[in-house]
Order: sequence, then C-alpha cells, then structure tokens
Amino acid sequence: MVVEEQNLENGGSVHVVKGESHFRNVVCGPVRWLKMLASELHWSFVFGVVSLYGINQGLGGSLGRVATEYYMKDVQKVQPSESQALTAITKIPWIIKPLWGILTDVLPIFGFHRRPYFILAGVLGVVSLLFISLHSNLHLYLALWWMTISSAAMAIADVTIDACTAYNSIKHPSLASDMQSLCSLSSSIGALLGFFMSGILVHLVGSKGVFGLLTFPFALVSVVGIVFNEPHVPGFSYKQVNQKFTDAGKAMWRTMKCSDVWRPSLYMYISLTFGLNIHEGLFYWFTDSKDGPLFAQETVGFILSIGSIGSILAAMLYQLVLKDHPFRSLCLWTQLLFALSGMLDLILVLRLNLKFGLPDYLFIVVDEIVSQMIGRLKWMPLLVLTSKLCPHGIEGTFFALLMSIDNAGLMTSSWLGGILLHVLKVTRTEFSNLWLSVLVRNVMRLLPLCFLFLVPKGDQNTFKLPDEIMGEDSEEEEDEKEGTRNLELASLVQSVDRR
Repeated sequence: MVVEEQNLENGGSVHVVKGESHFRNVVCGPVRWLKMLASELHWSFVFGVVSLYGINQGLGGSLGRVATEYYMKDVQKVQPSESQALTAITKIPWIIKPLWGILTDVLPIFGFHRRPYFILAGVLGVVSLLFISLHSNLHLYLALWWMTISSAAMAIADVTIDACTAYNSIKHPSLASDMQSLCSLSSSIGALLGFFMSGILVHLVGSKGVFGLLTFPFALVSVVGIVFNEPHVPGFSYKQVNQKFTDAGKAMWRTMKCSDVWRPSLYMYISLTFGLNIHEGLFYWFTDSKDGPLFAQETVGFILSIGSIGSILAAMLYQLVLKDHPFRSLCLWTQLLFALSGMLDLILVLRLNLKFGLPDYLFIVVDEIVSQMIGRLKWMPLLVLTSKLCPHGIEGTFFALLMSIDNAGLMTSSWLGGILLHVLKVTRTEFSNLWLSVLVRNVMRLLPLCFLFLVPKGDQNTFKLPDEIMGEDSEEEEDEKEGTRNLELASLVQSVDRR
C-alpha cells in the first residue's frame, strides 16, 4: 500500500491511499476491515462506535421508536398529529448538542473529558426508562418528560463519540468515509435486529415492557465509559470554565461566518425541513384504519426490519461506489430519488397496488426497503461533509453545532408534518385526506433542489476548509501533542488563541 500526498488548490494537502484499498474490505473482508480501523484509530473507539451507534441507537432506537408509537397510540390514546408534535419535543436535547459538546470539550470530570459523560449518559437513560416502564398510570406530560431525559442521555453519549469521529476524520482524511460507513453499518444492522424484535416484544410484554428492556443498551453506554481509552488530565482549573465557554462561542461564531461553512449548513437544514414527516399518520393508517392493511404488531416490526436491509445496502453502495463522487452531484440525485420514492406511499394509500394485483404486505416491504435505502444515501454524504466542516480545536463542539442544525431540521419537519395532518383532518379514525398529505410531502421534497448552489462541488476525499479556518498546527507541534492527546480534542482556549 502506498500513501501519497496531493496538493490542493487552496494550498493545503491531503493524504490519499493508493494501491490495495483497505476500504473495499467492508464486503469482502469485514473482520480485516474492522481490525484495520481498530489498529489505526484504537479498538476502544471502534467498540464505542459499535456500542453507541449499533446497540444503543440502532437496536435501542428502533425498539424505542416502535414502543413509543404504540405507547402514544394505545396507552396515551393521542391523535396522530398530536403524537407527531409531542414526540418531536423529545428531540430538543439533540438540538442543544453544542452545549453537550462544549461540556465534553472544556469541562473534564475527575480529569477525564469523555469517560464520565458516557457513564452519566448511561445512568440517565436507565433511570428515565425505568420510570416509564414501572409507572402504572403515568400522565402524558410526565411520560414526555422522561422520554426527553432518555433522549438527552442518548444525545450526550452521541456527541461524545461524535467528537472523536470528527477528530479522527480530520487526522485521517482517507478514513473519513470508512468511519461514516462503520457508523452507518453499525446503526443499520442494529436497527435491523431491533425492528425485527420490536413487534414481537411489544406483543409479548407491551410498549412499557419494551421501555424496561431498553435500560440494557444504556447500561452498555456506561460500560463504554469505563473501558474507553483516554489520557488523564490532572490539575484542571474549574475557575476557567466560564472563560472557556465564552471562547468556545467566539470560536464557533468565527467559523460559522465562513461561507464554506454556513452555506452547506443552511442546505442541510433546508433539505431536512422540506422532507415533511407524516409518519404518525401513516402508522395509524397501517394499524387502525378499516380501509388500510390493519397490520399486527409483529408484522409492523418485521416490515421495518426488512426495510433496514435497504439502509445496509445503501451503506455498502456508498462505500464501494459513491464515496469518491462530488458532494453536489450526489445531493442532486439522492434528493430527486428521495422525492420519487415517496410516490410509493401514495400508491399504497390510494390502494392502487391492489388494482395491480400486488398485496399490501409485499408492496409495503418493497416501499420500506426503497425508502430506507434512498434516505440513507441522501444522509451519508451530508454526514461526511459535516465531519469535514469542523476546524481543529473545536471538532467536538462544532460537529455538535452542525448536527444540532440537522436535528432542528428534523424537528421542524415533524412539526410541519403534524400541522399538515391537523389541517387536512387526519385523525385516529379519519384518513380520507391522507393521500393528499402524502402528495404535498412529495412535492415539498423537490424544493431543496433550488438550493443546491449552497453545496460545495468538491470531491468528498479532497474537500477541506481553508487553512485559516482549520487553524492547523505545525507538524512539530502536532507530533508533540499526539503522544498524550490520542482521541482527546484540543483545548478550545488554545484554538481561539491560535486564531
């Protein structure tokens, strides 16, 4: 294998791996691929990614999604538009991810920046889910509160591992796509298993029982905190915390004013916002409507698990074929396909599939696979772009800021979708206008194409921010820091001073 340095037009450089590709091993040699990543990035990082993305967010997230939908519909008995709006509130902790990012960057606990936050996230998740599962008659808003705490626990753990991912993406630019593939594959495989078990578990132990089982993935997050490899930082002065928060805000604002940063960030928000989320309306129709398929709990879980295969195929397709394509062309075609894939929902709701002799079960499985595949393909280049927009020194905090923008787009999409369902009077028992809400959603998915000029044209492997924004250290300074810093991010104060 040969590693060559290529000069960029802006004066920077990037290391490109040539010869035998490590990255094709995702399919032909997954064990060798994982060993390579563990060797290059440290095994505890790979273990953390698999545990958080695969088990906590993939497996636990899919179980929690189905359990929440049935909990809101059957236990709390709310309308689909109300369920859509309320569950979106639980995503607020993901919108304030920069706060968690700043805390992990500037406020060590017992001399560690990462490990205590993993442990804290695990404890919060276990406690919050136990309250929901053990309380026999929990009020709707109290249940919403504990769901939000659980979401905050997952967000804290997520931003902590994200910080390490962003740092490694900059230190190892040729591995950036591989790290995102590892995250996506872990998440997709975990979701596949979670969705497969979700319907069966909801049927056997109920939605509240599933919440109780979800305490185990959060317990694993605490285990990650115990084994995570991180150097100890002695003698930290907590009197400097306020100043560091101020410096962090200044550093983020200075970076965000760069057009190479705010333009793609704006596109990501627009792309997610206009993909109106009307999932709750479709879910109620799948399970309750006399005119709909009337799927059982086990069937819903199985269909969603089959749909996760689409995510896995998308991650492999991106890894093997699409990771070297320019950002803008990928965003163009994936957004178009995203809009077109929504027409499958329209065919199903209008029952046109039955006129063509296609049973509901078969058609919705195809629909779910295609939708998950297109959605993952649309998301992955945005994740790679996000990781490359993070300057040195505030990788964790700024990655969290960019991801919070994305989550704000998802929450806005859910609220707008809930408003659409409410305006069109889609309720627990009335679905006559559901087809119209699907059509409006599909048309809205085309609007982000008008803003593609905000996305950089650069190649995914060679794109980088200007040196004055990246704030890179000299090779000598970086070599001195590397011995002790490992996965730990540079101090925010040092970053501000350097600029």
